[in-house]
Amino acid sequence: MFGLKLNEAKSMFFDSRKVLSSTDKTKRRILSKFGAYVRRTARSSIRKRKKVSPPGKPPTNRTGFLKRFIYFGYDTAHQSVVIGPVRLNSKVGDAPQALELGGKSTVVSGLKKKRKKKTISIAARPFIRPAMEKELPKLPQMWRGSIK
Repeated sequence: MFGLKLNEAKSMFFDSRKVLSSTDKTKRRILSKFGAYVRRTARSSIRKRKKVSPPGKPPTNRTGFLKRFIYFGYDTAHQSVVIGPVRLNSKVGDAPQALELGGKSTVVSGLKKKRKKKTISIAARPFIRPAMEKELPKLPQMWRGSIK
């Protein structure tokens, strides 16, 4: 190192812009793959049947909407992946969150002219967190040898 000129020494260091660009691309790629695995596992845990699932088990999905509308996306602000069901055009209730964590949700029943809103309590029927915990051991293997 003592016999090198300044330009020669600079060329040996990491190009921070190049390294950061490579790690950002890799992080997005790996977290997207992880999000896809968690989404697949969450979808496969939800059963379509007429019977209500017991509290603590993944929810039953009679119509298929919950299972069909589970998505994942990369959050650039936090550099993380967000996985979960999206909210449809409903203006009332928060059923997906209430299913995952337990809580209250508003249910609308009746015809257009005679609609009634009713608040109900929902016992937790987690499906995203167990899917993430099942796939989490695979994450270190995904990172192995990923930055080149």
